[in-house]
Amino acid sequence: GTRFLPATKATPKEMLPVVDKPAIQYVVEEAVSAGLDDVLMITGRNKRPLEDHFDRNYELESALQKKGDASRLAKVQESSDLATMHYVRQGDPRGLGHAVLCAAPHVGHEPFAVLLGDDLIDPRDPLLQRMIEIQEQHGGSVIALMEVAPEQIHLYGCAAVEATAEGDVVRISGLVEKPDPADAPSNYAIIGRYVLDP
Repeated sequence: GTRFLPATKATPKEMLPVVDKPAIQYVVEEAVSAGLDDVLMITGRNKRPLEDHFDRNYELESALQKKGDASRLAKVQESSDLATMHYVRQGDPRGLGHAVLCAAPHVGHEPFAVLLGDDLIDPRDPLLQRMIEIQEQHGGSVIALMEVAPEQIHLYGCAAVEATAEGDVVRISGLVEKPDPADAPSNYAIIGRYVLDP
């Protein structure tokens, strides 16, 4: 969020537009495309616009309907019809682990996906669906990785990996947060997609 100041001073970074939709809508659409239509969003202070975006706006919808603007009406209604949305406020910003823990009562004893709004995945890429398949086949947790230039690995969390018989799957034997390139166990960076065992 600080990289986009002053735009993010009063607007959550997840609500910044990417073409004609806020970034968070692409993330929810990705989940829905992978078959996940029950979405719990962990929010915090000043994140109310996220909830409003996925809610109905009857006044706006009524005005568009009266104008006969069916195209814009459909775009406005699209976000509220995507998924069953739930919200939990994190309270104190204690990091990703705490945010995931806030979802525990909602998740129960089922595997679940964590999608971070910082990383947008091309809608044509079935990454999340593939991660779900891998979790169903092997159990455990699945973390998305992306190969980066070795000199860039210090910007990311990094995974120590071992090859498997599946070309697009590796076994992770360790994780290091933002290592010095000389100490990095690989050039595989962690990106914001996880399918986790409860």
